[in-house]
Amino acid sequence: MTTMTEASVREFKMPDVGEGLTEAEILKWYVQPGDTVTDGQVVCEVETAKAAVELPIPYDGVVRDLHFPEGTTVDVGTPIIAVDVSGGAAPAEVPAQAPAETAAPVEEKKPEGSGRQPVLVGYGVATSSTRRRPRKGPEVLVSQASAADQTELNGHGGPAPAAETAAVADKPRPLAKPPVRKLAKDLGVDLATVVPSGPDGIITRDDVHAAVASTQAPEAAVEAPSAPAVAPAPVPTYDAARETRIPVKGVRKMTAQAMVGSAFTAPHVTEFVTVDVTRTMKLVEELKQDKEFAGLRVNPLLLIAKALLVAIKRNPDINASWDEASQEIVLKHYVNLGIAAATPRGLIVPNIKDAHAKTLPQLAESLGELVSTAREGRTSPAAMQGGTVTITNVGVFGVDTGTPILNPGESAILAVGAIKLQPWVHKGKVKPRQVTTLALSFDHRLVDGELGSKVLADVAAILEQPKRLISWA
Repeated sequence: MTTMTEASVREFKMPDVGEGLTEAEILKWYVQPGDTVTDGQVVCEVETAKAAVELPIPYDGVVRDLHFPEGTTVDVGTPIIAVDVSGGAAPAEVPAQAPAETAAPVEEKKPEGSGRQPVLVGYGVATSSTRRRPRKGPEVLVSQASAADQTELNGHGGPAPAAETAAVADKPRPLAKPPVRKLAKDLGVDLATVVPSGPDGIITRDDVHAAVASTQAPEAAVEAPSAPAVAPAPVPTYDAARETRIPVKGVRKMTAQAMVGSAFTAPHVTEFVTVDVTRTMKLVEELKQDKEFAGLRVNPLLLIAKALLVAIKRNPDINASWDEASQEIVLKHYVNLGIAAATPRGLIVPNIKDAHAKTLPQLAESLGELVSTAREGRTSPAAMQGGTVTITNVGVFGVDTGTPILNPGESAILAVGAIKLQPWVHKGKVKPRQVTTLALSFDHRLVDGELGSKVLADVAAILEQPKRLISWA
C-alpha cells in the first residue's frame, strides 16, 4: 500500500456511459501502475449493459493504483483508478498496519485555479458545486452503540437522554440504488438493518443477500436447538466436461431484461406476407454496377429498409411510442431505423439516426458503417438509443420468418426471412421466382390491425415492384 498526498491524487470514477446504467464490467486495462498517462488517453475498456466502451482519463499524471482487476463488475461512481497528477516520483511505501487515528477521510478537491472538475471526454460537467453533507460513518455508529452498552452496564435503565433520541430521529436514510432497494423489498429486508460495504456507505446487492443469509442462519438454529451437528448439504455441482455455465451479464443481461419487459408489457400482434422479390433482387445487382454506389454495400436489406421508410411515410401513425406515465401516444416525426445485429457479446440494435431523410446511397453508407462497427464491438451506447422502428434479418440464417419481439419504446419491428427460389404463379404461369416472407410485429395499444396491415402491404408492394420507390418516396 502506498501513501499519496490528497492534493496530488485524482480518483477517476466509473462514469455513466449509457445514460442511466448502474454498472459496467472492466474488460481490459491498457495501463499499469507506474505508467504515465495524458489527458484523453484511453486507460481501459468496459462493457455496459449496452455496449463495449473505451474510457479516456481526463487528466495528466502517473498511474498509482488500479482498484479492480479485469473481469470485475463495478458500480457507476466507484473509483477505478488512482492517478498522481503532481508529476513527482512514486511515494515511499508505509507499513501495512498504520495507526487508525492517523487515517483521515480524504475529500476529493478540484485542481487549483480550475473552475470545473475533470470529466470524461464527451460528457458535461456538473453545474452545481453543492457538496453532500458528511454522513455518519461506522465509527460514529460504533461509538453510539458502545455508549448504550456502557449505560446498561452501569445500571441506568431509565429512558434514553434527549440527545440520544434526537440522534435516532436524525438517522439518515440508508443509501442504496433503486435496483438494490427493489431487491431488498422483494426479499423482505429492512435496509436500515443492512451493513453497507459500498463506497460512501452505499448498500450493494451483496450486502442485501448477506443480510438475508445472516437472518436465515439463526432461525434454522432456533428451530432445531437439540439436533446433532451434521455435515452441511453438498453444494450442487455439475460436470464441467459435459456442461458449461456462462454468467449472464453485460449486453446479454440487458437484452434478456428488455425482451421480458417488452413481451409482458406491450400486447404484440404479428402479421405475415409472402412476397415475390425477383425484381428487387435484379435491382440490387444493377445498383452494384452503378457508379453512385461504388464502394458501398448494396444488398437486399438496403432496399427492404428503404421500402419500410417509404411505408412509414405513407402511414406515419405507426412511427410512435406509448408513454405509460402520461397515458399518451407519442408520434415521432423522424425515423431512427434500428438494425438488429448479432455480435460476440450478444444481440444489439443500433439505429440509423434520421434515416427518413437519407438518400439511397446515404442509407447504404450508414448501413455499412453500422454493420462494421457492430462486428468490431465498437457500437456506442448513443447509437443504440432513441430507435423508433427496427428491422431484424433472420433470413441470413436460412430461416423463413419469425415473430419478433418489439424493441422497448418502439411500436413496430419487421422480420425479413430467407430469400429462396420457389415455384410461383407469375403472369398466369408457374415459374421459379425469388420469394421471401415478411413478418411485422406491432404494439396493439397504438397500432390497430388496419394500420399494421397497410404498412406491411406497402412494404410488400414496393419489393414486388421496386419502381414504386420512385413514385411513393
